[in-house]
Amino acid sequence: MPQQRTRLLSSIFGACAAAALVAGCGGQPEPAEEGTPEEHPPGHEQQTPGQEQQTAEAARTAATYGTFAPDAKAVTYDPALVPDGAKVDLASERTNGTTKITVELEGLVPNRAYGAHVHTKPCGPTGEDAGPHFQEKADPVKPSVDPAYANPQNEVWLDFHTDAEGNATATTEGTWSFDTRQDANSFVIHESHTHTEPGKAGTAGGRLSCLNAKF
Repeated sequence: MPQQRTRLLSSIFGACAAAALVAGCGGQPEPAEEGTPEEHPPGHEQQTPGQEQQTAEAARTAATYGTFAPDAKAVTYDPALVPDGAKVDLASERTNGTTKITVELEGLVPNRAYGAHVHTKPCGPTGEDAGPHFQEKADPVKPSVDPAYANPQNEVWLDFHTDAEGNATATTEGTWSFDTRQDANSFVIHESHTHTEPGKAGTAGGRLSCLNAKF
């Protein structure tokens, strides 16, 4: 009788061991094979070690110059030098405290020098409606013609020279605080390159056109 009980217990243990091999006794999941990549749920991609994320804020304004209207984006005041139908595309991108501004123009007078600046006010029926140049540090004397204030670091200058097709591109970079101020509202093209000498610094002749823009 004891021998029969011993043989019965041995049979039960043997059956359990066999079942464990087939079904994984205890219900524990099988470990992943070595070298198999771990899956990540969508939207949780792994970041490469040392990879840094840079935040950038960008603004872009594209328009076609024409006669003034209350809802116009781009206005020409001198169609002989900034013709109706000329195109402007202005992009402003701020990254890590630095702003890069690029303007592309098409359809202007070929092989000609122009001045260009960011101004404080929106465009109006006349070029003067755009107000003075944007200045990071405002000159207490108006009009501002002192090189200490009227310079391409304190103001935003985008002078350019057109090619044989009347097209041009200009780019500038600076640390202007557009993100905390509301006095940069337009891009104005002038009739000549910008002066730098005392008494004339910042001046560039008549205002030929205006673009309402965001920076």
